[in-house]
Amino acid sequence: MAAIELAALTKVYPGSGRGVRALEGIDLTIHDGEFFALLGPSGCGKTTLLRTIAGLETATSGTIHLGGRDVTPLPPGRRNVAMVFQDYALFPHMTVADNIAYPLRIQRVPKPKRRAKAAETAAELGLGDHLARRPAQLSGGQQQRAALARAMACHPQVFLFDEPLSNLDARMRLEARTFLKRLQRELGVTTIFVTHDQAEALALADRIAVMERGRIRQLGTPTAVFRRPANTFVASFIGSTPMNLLDGTAHADGIDVGGTILPTPPGLAPHLTEGEPVTYAIRPEYVRYAPAPAPGSLRGEISVVENLGATQLVTLTTAAGLVQLVVDEDTEALPGATAHAVPRTDRVLLYRDGELLDSREKTVIAKSRRP
Repeated sequence: MAAIELAALTKVYPGSGRGVRALEGIDLTIHDGEFFALLGPSGCGKTTLLRTIAGLETATSGTIHLGGRDVTPLPPGRRNVAMVFQDYALFPHMTVADNIAYPLRIQRVPKPKRRAKAAETAAELGLGDHLARRPAQLSGGQQQRAALARAMACHPQVFLFDEPLSNLDARMRLEARTFLKRLQRELGVTTIFVTHDQAEALALADRIAVMERGRIRQLGTPTAVFRRPANTFVASFIGSTPMNLLDGTAHADGIDVGGTILPTPPGLAPHLTEGEPVTYAIRPEYVRYAPAPAPGSLRGEISVVENLGATQLVTLTTAAGLVQLVVDEDTEALPGATAHAVPRTDRVLLYRDGELLDSREKTVIAKSRRP
Protein backbone atom coordinates (compact mmCIF):
# COMPACT_ATOMS: atom_id res chain seq x y z
CA MET A 1 0.00 0.00 0.00
CA ALA A 2 1.13 3.61 -0.40
CA ALA A 3 0.50 7.20 0.58
CA ILE A 4 0.26 9.76 -2.23
CA GLU A 5 1.93 13.16 -1.99
CA LEU A 6 1.38 15.93 -4.55
CA ALA A 7 3.47 19.09 -4.41
CA ALA A 8 2.68 22.22 -6.47
CA LEU A 9 1.14 20.01 -9.16
CA THR A 10 0.21 22.02 -12.25
CA LYS A 11 -1.15 20.98 -15.63
CA VAL A 12 -1.41 23.45 -18.51
CA TYR A 13 -2.76 22.49 -21.92
CA PRO A 14 -1.56 24.52 -24.94
CA GLY A 15 -3.79 27.43 -25.88
CA SER A 16 -3.92 31.17 -26.30
CA GLY A 17 -2.43 33.37 -23.59
CA ARG A 18 -1.46 31.29 -20.54
CA GLY A 19 -3.04 28.19 -22.06
CA VAL A 20 -5.75 26.12 -20.44
CA ARG A 21 -4.79 25.69 -16.80
CA ALA A 22 -6.44 22.45 -15.74
CA LEU A 23 -4.57 22.15 -12.40
CA GLU A 24 -3.30 25.12 -10.42
CA GLY A 25 -0.42 24.25 -8.09
CA ILE A 26 -2.11 21.56 -5.99
CA ASP A 27 -0.56 20.42 -2.70
CA LEU A 28 -2.26 17.31 -1.31
CA THR A 29 -1.45 14.24 0.79
CA ILE A 30 -3.62 11.11 0.59
CA HIS A 31 -2.96 8.69 3.42
CA ASP A 32 -1.98 5.04 3.11
CA GLY A 33 -5.10 2.88 2.82
CA GLU A 34 -7.45 5.88 2.57
CA PHE A 35 -10.57 6.01 0.40
CA PHE A 36 -10.30 9.51 -1.03
CA ALA A 37 -12.84 11.25 -3.28
CA LEU A 38 -12.23 14.03 -5.80
CA LEU A 39 -15.54 15.83 -6.20
CA GLY A 40 -16.60 18.71 -8.39
CA PRO A 41 -18.56 19.79 -11.46
CA SER A 42 -17.55 18.95 -15.03
CA GLY A 43 -14.38 20.76 -16.06
CA CYS A 44 -13.10 21.33 -12.51
CA GLY A 45 -9.92 19.27 -13.10
CA LYS A 46 -10.68 16.15 -11.07
CA THR A 47 -10.22 13.67 -13.94
CA THR A 48 -7.10 15.51 -15.12
CA LEU A 49 -5.69 15.17 -11.60
CA LEU A 50 -6.47 11.46 -11.55
CA ARG A 51 -4.93 10.89 -14.99
CA THR A 52 -1.83 12.86 -14.00
CA ILE A 53 -1.36 10.67 -10.93
CA ALA A 54 -1.78 7.61 -13.18
CA GLY A 55 0.82 8.93 -15.66
CA LEU A 56 -1.69 9.20 -18.52
CA GLU A 57 -1.13 12.97 -18.46
CA THR A 58 2.26 14.62 -17.97
CA ALA A 59 2.47 17.26 -15.24
CA THR A 60 3.58 20.67 -16.45
CA SER A 61 5.29 21.23 -13.10
CA GLY A 62 5.26 19.85 -9.58
CA THR A 63 5.91 16.35 -8.24
CA ILE A 64 4.03 13.13 -7.48
CA HIS A 65 5.25 10.69 -4.83
CA LEU A 66 3.66 7.24 -4.38
CA GLY A 67 4.78 5.38 -1.28
CA GLY A 68 7.68 7.80 -0.87
CA ARG A 69 8.89 7.17 -4.44
CA ASP A 70 9.04 10.04 -6.95
CA VAL A 71 7.04 8.76 -9.93
CA THR A 72 6.68 12.11 -11.71
CA PRO A 73 8.89 11.12 -14.68
CA LEU A 74 7.77 7.47 -14.80
CA PRO A 75 5.38 6.02 -17.42
CA PRO A 76 2.06 4.51 -16.21
CA GLY A 77 3.34 0.93 -16.31
CA ARG A 78 6.04 1.68 -13.74
CA ARG A 79 3.88 3.49 -11.19
CA ASN A 80 2.17 0.39 -9.78
CA VAL A 81 -1.32 1.86 -10.00
CA ALA A 82 -4.51 0.38 -11.47
CA MET A 83 -7.25 2.45 -13.06
CA VAL A 84 -10.94 1.66 -13.57
CA PHE A 85 -12.55 3.85 -16.22
CA GLN A 86 -16.09 5.15 -16.59
CA ASP A 87 -16.80 2.82 -19.53
CA TYR A 88 -14.80 -0.04 -17.90
CA ALA A 89 -12.57 -0.33 -21.03
CA LEU A 90 -12.95 -4.11 -21.27
CA PHE A 91 -11.68 -5.78 -24.45
CA PRO A 92 -14.86 -6.96 -26.24
CA HIS A 93 -13.13 -9.83 -28.07
CA MET A 94 -11.65 -11.31 -24.88
CA THR A 95 -13.31 -13.47 -22.27
CA VAL A 96 -13.71 -12.28 -18.69
CA ALA A 97 -10.76 -14.47 -17.70
CA ASP A 98 -8.52 -12.96 -20.39
CA ASN A 99 -9.61 -9.41 -19.51
CA ILE A 100 -8.76 -9.95 -15.85
CA ALA A 101 -5.43 -11.56 -16.67
CA TYR A 102 -4.40 -8.94 -19.23
CA PRO A 103 -2.24 -6.79 -16.88
CA LEU A 104 -0.41 -9.95 -15.78
CA ARG A 105 0.15 -10.86 -19.41
CA ILE A 106 1.76 -7.44 -19.97
CA GLN A 107 3.99 -8.15 -16.96
CA ARG A 108 4.98 -11.46 -18.62
CA VAL A 109 3.55 -13.60 -15.82
CA PRO A 110 3.46 -17.26 -16.96
CA LYS A 111 0.12 -18.33 -18.44
CA PRO A 112 -0.81 -20.95 -15.79
CA LYS A 113 -0.11 -18.44 -13.01
CA ARG A 114 -2.15 -15.65 -14.54
CA ARG A 115 -5.08 -17.97 -15.26
CA ALA A 116 -5.08 -19.12 -11.66
CA LYS A 117 -4.94 -15.51 -10.46
CA ALA A 118 -7.78 -14.50 -12.77
CA ALA A 119 -9.95 -17.35 -11.48
CA GLU A 120 -9.14 -16.49 -7.86
CA THR A 121 -9.91 -12.78 -8.29
CA ALA A 122 -13.09 -13.47 -10.27
CA ALA A 123 -14.33 -15.78 -7.51
CA GLU A 124 -13.80 -13.04 -4.90
CA LEU A 125 -16.04 -10.72 -6.91
CA GLY A 126 -18.75 -13.25 -7.74
CA LEU A 127 -17.65 -13.78 -11.35
CA GLY A 128 -16.43 -17.35 -11.00
CA ASP A 129 -19.20 -18.71 -13.23
CA HIS A 130 -18.67 -16.08 -15.94
CA LEU A 131 -14.99 -16.51 -16.81
CA ALA A 132 -15.73 -17.85 -20.29
CA ARG A 133 -18.15 -15.05 -21.19
CA ARG A 134 -17.35 -11.92 -23.16
CA PRO A 135 -18.21 -8.41 -21.89
CA ALA A 136 -21.29 -8.12 -24.13
CA GLN A 137 -22.77 -11.13 -22.33
CA LEU A 138 -22.50 -9.45 -18.91
CA SER A 139 -24.80 -7.02 -17.14
CA GLY A 140 -23.57 -3.51 -16.32
CA GLY A 141 -22.82 -4.52 -12.74
CA GLN A 142 -20.91 -7.60 -13.86
CA GLN A 143 -18.86 -5.54 -16.32
CA GLN A 144 -18.01 -3.16 -13.51
CA ARG A 145 -16.86 -6.06 -11.31
CA ALA A 146 -14.82 -7.48 -14.19
CA ALA A 147 -13.03 -4.13 -14.48
CA LEU A 148 -12.43 -4.17 -10.73
CA ALA A 149 -11.11 -7.72 -10.90
CA ARG A 150 -8.65 -6.71 -13.63
CA ALA A 151 -7.44 -3.85 -11.43
CA MET A 152 -7.10 -6.13 -8.38
CA ALA A 153 -5.28 -8.94 -10.17
CA CYS A 154 -1.96 -7.08 -10.42
CA HIS A 155 -1.90 -6.09 -6.71
CA PRO A 156 -1.41 -2.35 -7.26
CA GLN A 157 -0.35 0.09 -4.56
CA VAL A 158 -3.12 2.49 -5.60
CA PHE A 159 -6.60 2.15 -7.12
CA LEU A 160 -7.76 5.02 -9.35
CA PHE A 161 -11.50 5.13 -10.15
CA ASP A 162 -12.80 7.53 -12.81
CA GLU A 163 -16.59 7.68 -12.23
CA PRO A 164 -16.92 3.87 -12.37
CA LEU A 165 -20.60 3.85 -11.30
CA SER A 166 -22.00 6.47 -13.67
CA ASN A 167 -23.12 3.95 -16.33
CA LEU A 168 -25.25 1.94 -13.88
CA ASP A 169 -28.94 2.46 -13.19
CA ALA A 170 -30.02 3.98 -9.85
CA ARG A 171 -30.56 0.72 -7.94
CA MET A 172 -27.42 -0.91 -9.32
CA ARG A 173 -25.41 2.17 -8.35
CA LEU A 174 -26.49 1.83 -4.73
CA GLU A 175 -25.59 -1.87 -4.68
CA ALA A 176 -22.26 -1.23 -6.41
CA ARG A 177 -21.47 1.61 -4.00
CA THR A 178 -21.93 -0.64 -0.97
CA PHE A 179 -19.92 -3.41 -2.62
CA LEU A 180 -17.09 -1.04 -3.56
CA LYS A 181 -16.76 0.40 -0.06
CA ARG A 182 -16.72 -3.06 1.52
CA LEU A 183 -14.14 -4.29 -0.99
CA GLN A 184 -11.84 -1.32 -0.38
CA ARG A 185 -12.05 -1.84 3.39
CA GLU A 186 -11.14 -5.51 3.00
CA LEU A 187 -8.20 -4.85 0.64
CA GLY A 188 -6.93 -1.72 2.40
CA VAL A 189 -5.60 -0.30 -0.88
CA THR A 190 -5.18 3.47 -1.15
CA THR A 191 -8.02 4.56 -3.42
CA ILE A 192 -8.86 7.76 -5.29
CA PHE A 193 -12.44 7.98 -6.54
CA VAL A 194 -13.46 10.69 -9.02
CA THR A 195 -17.13 11.67 -9.13
CA HIS A 196 -19.44 14.61 -9.78
CA ASP A 197 -22.10 12.93 -7.60
CA GLN A 198 -21.83 14.38 -4.09
CA ALA A 199 -24.01 11.56 -2.64
CA GLU A 200 -21.41 9.01 -3.82
CA ALA A 201 -18.55 11.03 -2.35
CA LEU A 202 -20.29 11.50 1.00
CA ALA A 203 -21.20 7.81 1.22
CA LEU A 204 -17.87 6.31 0.15
CA ALA A 205 -14.99 8.55 1.12
CA ASP A 206 -12.89 8.87 4.26
CA ARG A 207 -12.03 12.37 3.04
CA ILE A 208 -13.20 14.56 0.18
CA ALA A 209 -11.48 17.24 -1.89
CA VAL A 210 -14.01 19.57 -3.52
CA MET A 211 -12.55 21.05 -6.70
CA GLU A 212 -13.31 24.10 -8.82
CA ARG A 213 -11.34 25.42 -11.80
CA GLY A 214 -8.25 23.34 -11.12
CA ARG A 215 -8.08 24.17 -7.42
CA ILE A 216 -9.14 22.38 -4.25
CA ARG A 217 -11.70 24.58 -2.52
CA GLN A 218 -12.12 22.43 0.59
CA LEU A 219 -10.57 19.31 2.02
CA GLY A 220 -12.05 17.32 4.89
CA THR A 221 -14.18 14.43 6.09
CA PRO A 222 -17.66 14.03 4.59
CA THR A 223 -19.18 15.21 7.88
CA ALA A 224 -17.00 18.33 8.05
CA VAL A 225 -17.56 19.28 4.42
CA PHE A 226 -21.33 18.75 4.70
CA ARG A 227 -21.81 20.57 8.01
CA ARG A 228 -19.38 23.44 7.53
CA PRO A 229 -18.70 24.23 3.87
CA ALA A 230 -15.68 26.53 3.72
CA ASN A 231 -17.14 28.82 1.06
CA THR A 232 -20.33 29.48 -0.84
CA PHE A 233 -19.18 27.36 -3.80
CA VAL A 234 -18.92 24.25 -1.63
CA ALA A 235 -22.14 25.18 0.19
CA SER A 236 -24.04 25.33 -3.10
CA PHE A 237 -22.51 22.08 -4.39
CA ILE A 238 -22.62 19.70 -1.41
CA GLY A 239 -25.91 18.15 -0.29
CA SER A 240 -28.75 16.35 -2.03
CA THR A 241 -30.49 19.72 -1.83
CA PRO A 242 -28.13 22.73 -1.92
CA MET A 243 -27.94 25.19 0.96
CA ASN A 244 -30.22 28.20 1.01
CA LEU A 245 -27.85 31.14 0.43
CA LEU A 246 -29.58 34.43 1.20
CA ASP A 247 -28.23 37.98 1.10
CA GLY A 248 -28.24 39.58 4.53
CA THR A 249 -26.99 42.55 6.51
CA ALA A 250 -25.50 42.35 10.00
CA HIS A 251 -27.06 44.43 12.78
CA ALA A 252 -26.77 44.51 16.56
CA ASP A 253 -30.13 42.78 16.96
CA GLY A 254 -29.62 40.10 14.28
CA ILE A 255 -29.26 39.51 10.55
CA ASP A 256 -31.58 41.42 8.23
CA VAL A 257 -32.68 38.95 5.55
CA GLY A 258 -35.20 40.39 3.10
CA GLY A 259 -36.51 42.84 5.68
CA THR A 260 -36.86 40.21 8.44
CA ILE A 261 -34.47 40.23 11.40
CA LEU A 262 -33.25 36.68 12.08
CA PRO A 263 -31.14 35.67 15.10
CA THR A 264 -27.35 35.77 14.71
CA PRO A 265 -25.76 32.30 14.99
CA PRO A 266 -24.16 31.63 18.41
CA GLY A 267 -20.68 33.08 18.86
CA LEU A 268 -20.60 35.16 15.68
CA ALA A 269 -22.00 38.51 16.81
CA PRO A 270 -18.61 39.81 18.10
CA HIS A 271 -17.08 39.16 14.68
CA LEU A 272 -19.64 41.21 12.75
CA THR A 273 -19.66 44.91 11.91
CA GLU A 274 -22.87 46.92 11.90
CA GLY A 275 -24.28 47.12 8.39
CA GLU A 276 -21.82 44.76 6.72
CA PRO A 277 -23.17 42.43 4.00
CA VAL A 278 -23.14 38.70 4.74
CA THR A 279 -24.57 35.55 3.20
CA TYR A 280 -27.04 33.78 5.48
CA ALA A 281 -26.84 30.02 4.83
CA ILE A 282 -29.02 27.18 6.08
CA ARG A 283 -29.66 23.68 4.75
CA PRO A 284 -33.27 22.81 3.83
CA GLU A 285 -33.12 19.92 6.31
CA TYR A 286 -32.63 22.42 9.16
CA VAL A 287 -35.55 24.70 8.29
CA ARG A 288 -38.86 24.09 10.09
CA TYR A 289 -42.18 24.53 8.29
CA ALA A 290 -44.78 26.69 10.05
CA PRO A 291 -48.23 27.36 8.56
CA ALA A 292 -48.70 30.35 10.91
CA PRO A 293 -46.31 33.20 11.79
CA ALA A 294 -43.51 32.21 14.17
CA PRO A 295 -40.62 34.08 15.80
CA GLY A 296 -37.49 34.21 13.64
CA SER A 297 -39.29 33.06 10.50
CA LEU A 298 -39.39 34.05 6.83
CA ARG A 299 -42.85 34.46 5.34
CA GLY A 300 -43.49 33.33 1.80
CA GLU A 301 -45.79 31.71 -0.70
CA ILE A 302 -45.39 28.02 -1.53
CA SER A 303 -44.37 27.86 -5.18
CA VAL A 304 -43.32 24.21 -5.58
CA VAL A 305 -43.80 20.99 -3.60
CA GLU A 306 -41.64 18.01 -4.63
CA ASN A 307 -42.46 14.55 -3.29
CA LEU A 308 -39.27 12.75 -2.23
CA GLY A 309 -40.98 9.69 -0.77
CA ALA A 310 -40.68 9.86 3.01
CA THR A 311 -40.21 13.64 2.82
CA GLN A 312 -41.25 16.61 0.69
CA LEU A 313 -39.11 19.48 -0.59
CA VAL A 314 -41.06 22.72 -0.30
CA THR A 315 -39.94 25.90 -2.08
CA LEU A 316 -41.15 29.24 -0.70
CA THR A 317 -40.97 32.52 -2.57
CA THR A 318 -40.01 35.08 0.08
CA ALA A 319 -38.86 38.70 0.12
CA ALA A 320 -35.32 37.33 0.52
CA GLY A 321 -35.64 35.04 -2.53
CA LEU A 322 -36.39 31.34 -2.87
CA VAL A 323 -36.13 29.33 0.35
CA GLN A 324 -36.29 25.52 0.37
CA LEU A 325 -37.17 23.33 3.33
CA VAL A 326 -37.65 19.60 3.88
CA VAL A 327 -40.88 18.50 5.59
CA ASP A 328 -42.27 15.07 6.45
CA GLU A 329 -44.65 13.28 4.10
CA ASP A 330 -47.72 14.11 6.25
CA THR A 331 -47.27 17.89 6.13
CA GLU A 332 -50.03 19.56 4.14
CA ALA A 333 -48.09 22.00 2.00
CA LEU A 334 -50.06 23.23 -1.01
CA PRO A 335 -48.79 25.46 -3.84
CA GLY A 336 -50.16 28.98 -3.52
CA ALA A 337 -50.57 28.81 0.25
CA THR A 338 -48.78 31.16 2.64
CA ALA A 339 -46.26 29.52 4.97
CA HIS A 340 -43.30 30.39 7.17
CA ALA A 341 -39.74 29.00 7.20
CA VAL A 342 -38.09 28.87 10.63
CA PRO A 343 -34.29 28.26 10.42
CA ARG A 344 -32.53 26.46 13.25
CA THR A 345 -30.20 29.18 14.48
CA ASP A 346 -27.60 26.68 15.71
CA ARG A 347 -27.33 25.32 12.15
CA VAL A 348 -27.08 28.68 10.39
CA LEU A 349 -23.74 29.61 8.78
CA LEU A 350 -22.61 33.08 7.77
CA TYR A 351 -20.28 33.87 4.88
CA ARG A 352 -18.33 37.07 4.35
CA ASP A 353 -17.06 37.70 0.82
CA GLY A 354 -17.91 34.07 0.01
CA GLU A 355 -15.80 32.59 2.84
CA LEU A 356 -17.10 30.95 6.02
CA LEU A 357 -17.20 33.16 9.11
CA ASP A 358 -16.48 30.65 11.84
CA SER A 359 -15.50 31.24 15.46
CA ARG A 360 -16.24 27.74 16.71
CA GLU A 361 -14.02 25.35 14.84
CA LYS A 362 -11.20 25.45 12.32
CA THR A 363 -12.09 24.73 8.72
CA VAL A 364 -9.36 22.93 6.78
CA ILE A 365 -8.67 24.40 3.37
CA ALA A 366 -6.28 22.64 1.00
CA LYS A 367 -3.41 24.71 -0.33
CA SER A 368 -3.61 25.62 -3.99
CA ARG A 369 -1.01 27.98 -5.33
CA ARG A 370 0.03 29.41 -8.63
CA PRO A 371 3.50 28.44 -9.79
